[in-house]
Amino acid sequence: MRARALGVVLCLALTQTPAQAAEKLVRLAYVEWADAVVATTILKQVLEEKGYQVKAIPLAAAAMWQAVATGDADASVAAWLPVTQGAYYDKLKNRLELIGPNVTGAKIGWAVPAYSPLASIEDLKTKSADVDGKVIGIDPGAGVMRKSEAAIKEYGLPVKLVDGSDATMTSALKDAVRQKKDIVVAAWTPHWMFARYDLKYLADPKKVFGADESVNTLARKGLKADMPEVYAILQKFKLTVKDEEAMMAQNEEKDAKPSETAAKWIAAHRATVDGWIR
Repeated sequence: MRARALGVVLCLALTQTPAQAAEKLVRLAYVEWADAVVATTILKQVLEEKGYQVKAIPLAAAAMWQAVATGDADASVAAWLPVTQGAYYDKLKNRLELIGPNVTGAKIGWAVPAYSPLASIEDLKTKSADVDGKVIGIDPGAGVMRKSEAAIKEYGLPVKLVDGSDATMTSALKDAVRQKKDIVVAAWTPHWMFARYDLKYLADPKKVFGADESVNTLARKGLKADMPEVYAILQKFKLTVKDEEAMMAQNEEKDAKPSETAAKWIAAHRATVDGWIR
């Protein structure tokens, strides 16, 4: 009798699993930048704690926005506005929902070591040789790269913007700091390099890079109706620049795993997390 009852339970579980899995699957799109990895990993674990299956989907910035707009992703917590990814928002704002900021006090611009005599972007008009005539950038098409190209034109600078990645940019910065050399890098806050190195932003009198940014949460149309609990968590999900930069720095340590860093943060900030999910 007990075996037969168990068989019935198993049969029901098997017949219900596909539908339940579909209802419980949450797809999070993000860009593989250090801050987005931190935020997305934390959110993934929080949603899994509530019983959801979560798929984190790494994409280029344009594809991330497009995925949410088409419904191929349910949400993203990696949307930089109003400047960095403003062009994507202008194009797709009627096809997705902007829930609002999850990190405030963000910023983009050009950064140099604190010991650098450079104080303003305008200084590069006459001192470009001090940095070998280069601004070290990240992946082509990123918002900070588009603004960097605009800054070179707006200020009339004799410098070249060097394409690369987050990893190649920070590697160049590390080498320069170790040798006490000057360097200009395309930068943004939050980023772990500000937790590890003593850096400063160059003044931007023409405001090419804009003022303070925020990192925002996006949702596909219909998510609130389809997954009200997930939507409510997304509305409450917030991090600080300080917390993100600390976790990013931890993730750069040897053998570090973002999933473990996120789990430790969640355990240490239980009251905050409970406020998101209750």
